[in-house]
Amino acid sequence: MQPTATMLDAKVPRYTSYPTAPHFHSGLGPENARQWISALSADKPVSLYLHIPFCDRLCWFCACHTKQTLRYEPVSAYLQVLHAEIAGVGRLLDGRVPVGAIHLGGGSPTMLRPNDLITLSQCLRNAFQVLPDADISIEIDPNDMDEQRLDALASFGMTRASLGIQDFDPRVQKAINRLQSFEQTAYVVDGARARSIDSVNLDLLYGLPHQTVESATSTLRRALQLAPDRMALFGYAHVPWMKKHQTQIKDEWLPDGPERYAQAQVVRTLALEAGYQAIGIDHFALPSDALTLASQQGRLRRNFQGYSADRCDTIIGLGPSAISQFDQGYLQNAPATGDYTRRIIGEGFATVRGVALTHDDRVRRWMIEKLMCDFRFSRAEAFNRFGTAADNMMSQAMQIAETETGSLCEWRSDHFEVTDTGRPFVRLIAARFDAYFTAPAGRHSAVV
Repeated sequence: MQPTATMLDAKVPRYTSYPTAPHFHSGLGPENARQWISALSADKPVSLYLHIPFCDRLCWFCACHTKQTLRYEPVSAYLQVLHAEIAGVGRLLDGRVPVGAIHLGGGSPTMLRPNDLITLSQCLRNAFQVLPDADISIEIDPNDMDEQRLDALASFGMTRASLGIQDFDPRVQKAINRLQSFEQTAYVVDGARARSIDSVNLDLLYGLPHQTVESATSTLRRALQLAPDRMALFGYAHVPWMKKHQTQIKDEWLPDGPERYAQAQVVRTLALEAGYQAIGIDHFALPSDALTLASQQGRLRRNFQGYSADRCDTIIGLGPSAISQFDQGYLQNAPATGDYTRRIIGEGFATVRGVALTHDDRVRRWMIEKLMCDFRFSRAEAFNRFGTAADNMMSQAMQIAETETGSLCEWRSDHFEVTDTGRPFVRLIAARFDAYFTAPAGRHSAVV
């Protein structure tokens, strides 16, 4: 089946949470954070996400909460506040809850000076019971890297290096303000592996300005020369109404829906031909990678960091704009660094919004995550988890499968399943189970 223009032009959430972030509200604050953290069980490890909201240059494609600074003083000042937040959360947990995973994102975490990276690692280990086998991933901008930073990352305990590439084509790089050579990237990959950091992830994008099937193919072929353990091949999210710096990218530079789809299909085919396993909608991993094993065993997760083999149900977000995930719901810190700083100094917590889950939310969250990870969910598992509360949702799933005319999904035995044809459009199907979704075109990114 060839996708229709309506399908390719659709705008839907990425479903890294449910309800999605646009539905967070200001009715939740620091007291919720204290209560939900204090209620965590000592026998269940948690994950930590640390946000570093600075870059020494601003990439036009980026949709993250970050700001450019050419001075290090604001970074140093911010780190002191982050240390205070870490210590405050640590006091609430009182060492009783183990930490099974740590992720540093941004911004550019590797903008931190080597001594500051090491100090941050010590701060985390002073505040939390970090497990010896904790998975520690750090997002890396190869332009920031040198031998001292590579040494600091190894001292930090990094187990996976996650490198942003986007595209190696000079014309595309100029259009997104991200100049980065293949040699710079290879230097970081080689340096990480020389320090026994064996897991390497590469982030690439399709749908970028001036990008073509040929340039996307060339970029992926060069990336494969680095033999990454896993790759994320995302579609560029052009949301200039949310991120003003994206207005530097002119609409006429962007590939249209059919071209984006063609790019997505060709990089997928190349990754599969190279021996990688498809994980969810946009990740690929070697057969031996933890992400592949998690997918095969039905325990793949999806959160604000994308697809994960992380077994932790709880994520505690630290830093401005960071989102925490609890059984009770989601909480988000103040996005602006100044506001975050004032709140941490004044109240100890910077929570400004979030959402508490209803029972209906929990059922839908599980179903949507199963679709995004496994492309299917079973009626038996739904009833095992939620009892009769799953009745209405299973009826809705059967009705969707019965009325689907585009061969995107079907009901098989006791399973709702996305077909091979429908997998590139699974976000469209997930949106049918989203009780909050009203399809405002100005709030979401292209479906492929």
